[in-house]
Amino acid sequence: MTIPNYDQLPVHPKYPKGTAWGVWGEDDNIGTLNLLTPERVMNASKCIKTGKRFPLNWGLEHPVVPLFGRETLVHRLVELHDGAHFDDCYDGFNTQTTSQWDGLRHFSYIPAQLFYNGVSADNIRLNQPASNDRLGINHVAEKGIVGRAVLLDYGRWAEIHHPTFDPFQRYEITMQELEQVAAYQQVEFQIADILLIRTGWTARYEKGGPDVEALAGKDWPQCAGIKAGEETYRWFWDHHFSAVATDAIPVEALPFDLKNCCHSVFNGGFGMML
Repeated sequence: MTIPNYDQLPVHPKYPKGTAWGVWGEDDNIGTLNLLTPERVMNASKCIKTGKRFPLNWGLEHPVVPLFGRETLVHRLVELHDGAHFDDCYDGFNTQTTSQWDGLRHFSYIPAQLFYNGVSADNIRLNQPASNDRLGINHVAEKGIVGRAVLLDYGRWAEIHHPTFDPFQRYEITMQELEQVAAYQQVEFQIADILLIRTGWTARYEKGGPDVEALAGKDWPQCAGIKAGEETYRWFWDHHFSAVATDAIPVEALPFDLKNCCHSVFNGGFGMML
């Protein structure tokens, strides 16, 4: 299929401006992950050179003190039959802690007050998994997220080109800067790339210190991330990324404006997980 560019959105006047609703059909549940076609996944496999494997996930216990007032994870070992075997129990596990994907039920397209493809809050609020799984993460789990991932290491680039950069301070990373990082790393984007942006936030967090301890008491901690705005939305959509992830708290700079934020446009507007 021919993918419309940003200026061609929406594909029908009944949809809100700048949204990708209906691009993959009105009943679609996975959004930009549709870009991960079998052909593109096969091409991604050709990138494997050494066969080395490594995780991108953070430990389940991180952050040690959850942000935004979320519940603290408690890990219990349950001994059974006098030590013949053990069970792991994780109490108070919140799927918005540690490393995670924001599924398409997480954030609505704020201007329309609807989720991706026009799904209402009532549709989600009254959800019963057995009868209504609209935009559920189970649709993603059926095939998983498999494709070519591209890392833009902004944190390492900034050590040379922006030495005053601090991932614990609110800083808006522009698309011009991401283009500079891509050129510095000699990265060429392809349709359906899974974009990974490293700011250095996680590495800084793991060092500890007073600024890390202070995060727990803040409703909206400061954090570096990409700059919200139409230039960013156009850049992301026209590169046709299948998903985006980062090592920071959100993808975008914190605090952010709910009325104009990447969460709203990417998640609710494009159907892009982050």
